[in-house]
Amino acid sequence: MNTLRFRRTAVAVATAAVLPLALTACSSDDSSKDAAAGSTPSAAASTSAAPDDSMTMDEPFGPACASVPKDGAGSFDGMAKDPVATAASNNPELSTLVTAVKQAGLVDTLNNAQNITVFAPTNEAFAKIPKADLDALLADKAELTKVLTYHVVGEKLTPKQLEKGSFDTLEKSKLTTAGSGMEYTVNDSSKVVCGNVPTANATVYIVDSVLMPPK
Repeated sequence: MNTLRFRRTAVAVATAAVLPLALTACSSDDSSKDAAAGSTPSAAASTSAAPDDSMTMDEPFGPACASVPKDGAGSFDGMAKDPVATAASNNPELSTLVTAVKQAGLVDTLNNAQNITVFAPTNEAFAKIPKADLDALLADKAELTKVLTYHVVGEKLTPKQLEKGSFDTLEKSKLTTAGSGMEYTVNDSSKVVCGNVPTANATVYIVDSVLMPPK
């Protein structure tokens, strides 16, 4: 009888000793799960927030942007520090435009203007014009001024505004824009090949055709 009572007492003591350990283990396991569960939403939140931070429409876009130097005066950072005519002179793809601007006496006009948009034709855009016609245009200051000022809008335009736009130019005629995302055209024909390029006083959209004002 005493032996039986001793065994029951021993089992009870053993159970009492093991039970708290089991409960502690369960509690620790649950806490770990809770901690893991608690960390999951914040990790997901930071993951979902990251793309939003990186997605901006403030950067230049378009296939021709790849040819812009990575550093120096002709880079995007360099152009952003200079007024538009000076900035264009540092971009080798715009050398014909710069020559035309100088020929028309518009360097100071463009550099001193505030908050404008310039649709800047590339050298290849000017090369589409027959040489005799281009030479005649460069020799006619009044007509050249008319053509060049038709490429300038008196406000800074965002890509969003180009989706379906109609804007007054410094030449006093209107030009139209259309497109979305990273593909836009001006007057239904000239494509933006590198857009949203900042300069100190202007936003530049480099285009692949010279824009001709209506007669």
